[in-house]
Amino acid sequence: MLKLINNPYLDQEIATLIVVMVYSILRISFTKLVRKYANLNEILEHRTNLVIKYINLLLGVLAFISIVIIWGVKKDQILLFISSVFAVVGVASFAQWSILSNITAGIIIFFSYPFKIGDKIKIHDKDFPIDGEIEDIKAFYIILKSSDGEMITYPNNLLMQKGISVLKNNSEEREFFD
Repeated sequence: MLKLINNPYLDQEIATLIVVMVYSILRISFTKLVRKYANLNEILEHRTNLVIKYINLLLGVLAFISIVIIWGVKKDQILLFISSVFAVVGVASFAQWSILSNITAGIIIFFSYPFKIGDKIKIHDKDFPIDGEIEDIKAFYIILKSSDGEMITYPNNLLMQKGISVLKNNSEEREFFD
């Protein structure tokens, strides 16, 4: 007869398995929800994939932190580690804020954008107004093509701060790749 060996880590192993299962279920569920939302609103595939990537990253970080706590790393040690990492990142590069604000703006544009690729827009910037056709919408910036053929990249966080007029909607479907 097979005997179970007295395993002092059985509780942690079971809790870790539960966290991994919940992570997998949430990842699949959120992916399906975002894809369903994207299909209903005719959002391009590569934009959908970017949002799914961000959600999966967030879920992965939460699952990792949960597993670290389950295995006995003390909360004050985790907070010390996280605060040290943020201090190093903050001192090393102020651009971190810009990157995070562009990603956040990209997600907001994904879920509630008033324009699509192919639309002609005008960005109402007091110092440097821009007119152009949207060529692509990326995680950090959009690419505009001006009337004289100039390619302009414009950061998403600035796009959210400026007034925008949609001058012309192009209804033709085009294939874009990231």
